[in-house]
Amino acid sequence: MQIKLIAPRLLRHETELPASKSISNRALILQALAGGKYMPQHISDCDDTAVMLKALTDPGDPVDIKAAGTAMRFLTAYFAVKEGTRTLTGTTRMKQRPIGILADALKKLGTQIEYVENEGFPPLRITGGRHHGGRISLPGNVSSQYISALLMIGPVLDDGLELELTGEIISRPYIALTLHLMADFGAQAEWTDDRHIRVHPVPYRPTPYYIEGDWSAASYWYEMMALTPDQDARIVLHGLSPDSYQGDAAVVRLFEPLGVCTRFFRNTEGLDCVELTKHPGRAQRMDYDFVNQPDLAQTFVTTCAMLKMPFHFTGLQSLRIKETDRIAALIRELDKLGYSLETDGKAELRWDGKCGKSQPEAAIDTYEDHRMAMSFAPCCLVRPDIRINDPHVVSKSYPHYWDDLKKAGFEITMP
Repeated sequence: MQIKLIAPRLLRHETELPASKSISNRALILQALAGGKYMPQHISDCDDTAVMLKALTDPGDPVDIKAAGTAMRFLTAYFAVKEGTRTLTGTTRMKQRPIGILADALKKLGTQIEYVENEGFPPLRITGGRHHGGRISLPGNVSSQYISALLMIGPVLDDGLELELTGEIISRPYIALTLHLMADFGAQAEWTDDRHIRVHPVPYRPTPYYIEGDWSAASYWYEMMALTPDQDARIVLHGLSPDSYQGDAAVVRLFEPLGVCTRFFRNTEGLDCVELTKHPGRAQRMDYDFVNQPDLAQTFVTTCAMLKMPFHFTGLQSLRIKETDRIAALIRELDKLGYSLETDGKAELRWDGKCGKSQPEAAIDTYEDHRMAMSFAPCCLVRPDIRINDPHVVSKSYPHYWDDLKKAGFEITMP
């Protein structure tokens, strides 16, 4: 399936964002470990959260988490501390995403884990039970989801958990998010120095919990504001707090040099909201290390390219093991539009501001990656010939994305 997008001349819109996927998935695990008395409120309705919820409430066997990387990591640790044997599997791409570092750490705690197909990759056969806990060492430059998965089971281990992170530590805001949520559910955990986290064997308590809006989803509306030619544009996003735990709330300061102004306020119903408007003046180029906000990288790569703003982005190493190799995908798809990006092959992307010849009626491939679709869609504000292949992938995190764009005045057709 392919869609074509035509942007509105004026951009004036108010919308409620989906609930945070990151918080929803953590809250579900923590609530389950606390005994499952309460269901978190305003939970995300995306695919990733749906498979997590099903796995926790009616797992069956095998447990198929499809393309949900967060669910694979979190459930691997969760089932390690639950009695019984379960097989955890997913899509073809999921079977190519490494899990060995987390599995090895859980084996050190006493969990029996077998690789059903290929060593170091899902599917996994997990035999869980009660564990003493202890000290685990983990590279700090791996996916923060491995780290969060281990931290969340720490309070149910007899002796708790001491986690040592070696080397460079990436995605610290996601670790901080996990620790904040654990505290909200009654756990006691803290950094003892800049490399060690101590989780005490203090049980979770069942806690009513409300999930805030998703700052990652907000980034695409920030992109629209940056790209629209409507100088009086106004977008209001419901459900975003100025004191959010989410690391991707960094969009507030990161989009300011790209011409976007943010104002926080509460509406008549007492709900936290942000108002986005344009402001004059824009940076000439952008240089940034995305090591702490890797999910924002695609948004800023496409935004800067459309603004003809040269950039140099680092800290992108985790993009290689996401839903697709996002570095390779960005290079390939922007080349269709005449932008030749360069990479060091590992963790960097740069563009010198020069544009070449683009393909007419270019169709952007999405590679089963929701963020490819959502970050390229706003490009129609600058490039009216943008088309998106397999647009359904947005259901992974923002199921009503296309409906929200239509309500904002975008025309979406199937050519």
